[in-house]
Amino acid sequence: MSIRPFRSRQRGIAFILVLWVIAMVAVLLGSFSMIARTENLQSRHLFETTQARYAAEAGLNLAVYQLRMHDPMQRWQGDGRSYRFGFGEAEVEVRITDDAGKIDINTADIMVLTNLLASTGIELEKAQELADAIEDWRDPDDLAKPLGAEAKDYKDIGLSYGPRNGPFETVSELQQVLGMTYEIFTALEPGITIYSGRNTPSAAYAPLEALRALPGMTTDYAQQLIQQRQMLQPGSPELQSLTLPDGTPLMADGGGLTYSVRCRATLSNGASAELDATVRMGGAGAAGRPYAILRWRDGENS
Repeated sequence: MSIRPFRSRQRGIAFILVLWVIAMVAVLLGSFSMIARTENLQSRHLFETTQARYAAEAGLNLAVYQLRMHDPMQRWQGDGRSYRFGFGEAEVEVRITDDAGKIDINTADIMVLTNLLASTGIELEKAQELADAIEDWRDPDDLAKPLGAEAKDYKDIGLSYGPRNGPFETVSELQQVLGMTYEIFTALEPGITIYSGRNTPSAAYAPLEALRALPGMTTDYAQQLIQQRQMLQPGSPELQSLTLPDGTPLMADGGGLTYSVRCRATLSNGASAELDATVRMGGAGAAGRPYAILRWRDGENS
C-alpha cells in the first residue's frame, strides 16, 4: 500500500487548518480594530462634550458678571434675549430670564393660575380644577376648594401622599398635584418659579408662557411684545411705549435678584452641551460670594 495518498490527505487537512487559523486571526484582528476605533470615538466624544460643557459653564459665569455691571447700558438683560460669544473653540449662547417675570406658583392667585393653565391649550374647566388643586396643595388647611383636592382625594385614587399644605419647595413638585400631567407641566415649566414672591409677573421680563397668563393677552400679541422688547437697548425710554392689552405700559420695574440662565455651547464640529440654572445674586453664607445656585440641570449633550 502506497503512503502517498495518506500524505496528500494530511497536507489537505493541514491546509484547511491553516486557512481556518488565518480566518480566526483575521476575525480577531478585525474585532480588535473595531474595539480600538470605538474606544477612540468614545474618547473623542467624551473630550468634546466635556469641552463644550465647560464652555457652557463659562457662559453662566459670564452671565453673572454681566448682570452685576453697574452701567445699565452694558448690563445684560433678563428678558430672554440671546447673547453670543466665543470661548475657545466653542460658540456660546446665553439666555437670561429674570424670575420676577415668571409666575410664582406659591403666591399667584387663582385667576392667574387658571389663565396660565388655560394658555397651555387645556379646557377651561380642567384649568380651573388644576388651579384649585394647586391652591389646596399650598394652603395650610384640609378644606378642599370647589374643584380642588385634599388628602382624601389623593387617597381615593391610591396615591400614597397628599397635599403638602405648605409652599412648593421645588418647581418640579407641581407634578405631584392631583390632575397634573407631564405634558401640562412641561408646557408650564419655562414660565413658573418659586423664587419671585410676586402675585403677578413683571411683563418687562416675562417669557411667553407667563405673558399669556395676563388678562386679555393672546399668544400672537405676547410674541409681538417679546420681539419688540428684545429689540430695544437696555434702559431705552421706548420700552414705555409698549403696552399690555389693557393699556398698562410695559415698564421695567427693577426686577429681582433671581435669574434663570440657559447656556448652550456648540463646537465647530457640532458637538454641544447645555445647562439650565437658577441663580440668586449676592450668594448666601460666605461673604463676597457673587451668586448662589438654587437649581441646576444639565441638558443633553450631543
